Amino acid sequence: MHKTRLALLIMVAGTLAACGESSTLQVSDGTGPSPKLPEPNKTLIPTVNIAPAIGWPEGVKPTPAAGTQVAAFAEGLDHPRWLYVLPNGDVLVAETNAPPKPDDAKGIRGWVMEKVMGRAGAGVPSPNRITLLRDADHDGVAETRSVFLENLNSPFGMTLVGNDLYVADSDKLLRFPYQPGETSIKEAGTTVTDLPGGSINHHWTKNVVASQDGSKLYVSVGSNSNVAENGLEAEKGRAAIWEVDRATGQHRIFASGLRNPNGMAWEPQSGKLWTAVNERDEIGSDLVPDYITSVKDGAFYGWPFSYYGQHVDVRVNPQNPELVAKAIAPDYAVGPHTASLGLTFAEGSKLPAQFSHGAFIGQHGSWNRKPHSGYKVIFVPFEAGKPKGQPVDVLTGFLNSDEKAMGRPVGVVIDKQGDLLVADDVGNKVWRVSAAK
Repeated sequence: MHKTRLALLIMVAGTLAACGESSTLQVSDGTGPSPKLPEPNKTLIPTVNIAPAIGWPEGVKPTPAAGTQVAAFAEGLDHPRWLYVLPNGDVLVAETNAPPKPDDAKGIRGWVMEKVMGRAGAGVPSPNRITLLRDADHDGVAETRSVFLENLNSPFGMTLVGNDLYVADSDKLLRFPYQPGETSIKEAGTTVTDLPGGSINHHWTKNVVASQDGSKLYVSVGSNSNVAENGLEAEKGRAAIWEVDRATGQHRIFASGLRNPNGMAWEPQSGKLWTAVNERDEIGSDLVPDYITSVKDGAFYGWPFSYYGQHVDVRVNPQNPELVAKAIAPDYAVGPHTASLGLTFAEGSKLPAQFSHGAFIGQHGSWNRKPHSGYKVIFVPFEAGKPKGQPVDVLTGFLNSDEKAMGRPVGVVIDKQGDLLVADDVGNKVWRVSAAK
């Protein structure tokens, strides 16, 4: 890089990091069924508060909740983000990062943000593979690993229906043949349906889960911008959850107005689909809370025109009052800018009783809030199929005393032994949380 441009980058990045507003509320104020929503605080320079990624020092690990313990299930991975447990107990981990998206970094702001975000651990090339981890002796450590699928395009979500394994790449939904016990798949995948991608592909992660009867697949597709600043035409089919017919590949929009849905899971008592959603940025450290919500067929959740129901975002032009009038509020806030990505329910868990009914949430952590939020795994208690009560910390300590990120939790899943596995894409580990002995 030219020295003058590098100097400019350092100066601008330093200015961004030093400017912007700070929170006036606690994260807990933006949590629960009725979060506090202060007036927007849009500043000339967006709040940027990066926790530089440094990885875990030797012998250091996250702090587990009382009554639990944590250990590394697998180490030395390459940006592990998402997890899936096969019926035989093998664990698939998507080692992945953003695909090339040159038009998402245009202009001075885009250029600076691309460089600054690299400090948070998001600037490495994508490994583009899925790795299989096997703990054959059930001691809580994966003693073998193998490349299960490679040469993918920023893979994320995975789900198995019968002998068909589905992988959500950043631009298509793929199907692969799977035989129980195999440690790699060499056959080429077939495309079930193309997914929105392109040279912007701002929120690139795509997740997939299957319906209870296996006939439908639900695919999460994030928005192509923060608040439609790239134009509504660039948002076609995005900020939504698709319902895909597994047999034909035909799809429809199941729910829309979801800025960046990631985790999806079926709530075991009600049978409803739930998702974890990242809300919008740049209107203050206290806005807008990320959330988890049940997903209603045909519902509209506000993005980009409004947030948390019908709170209009005046930055969006043109507005759509008729659509805003239909916007419904999500079920449960999980704190502003926490980057809540992972979502799994406690079904099958053998953790202590306080974690027996509810949802585990992997919070990747903020980059645009002062002070930081997220950087932990939480548990939201449920009763009768709905959230009840305040979240409980499950795994903390991902930031050190200097506010640097030793790790960042993403995907969460319950394994066949009833323990909680957590993908850590900065620490390059998969953590295993189990009941203390």
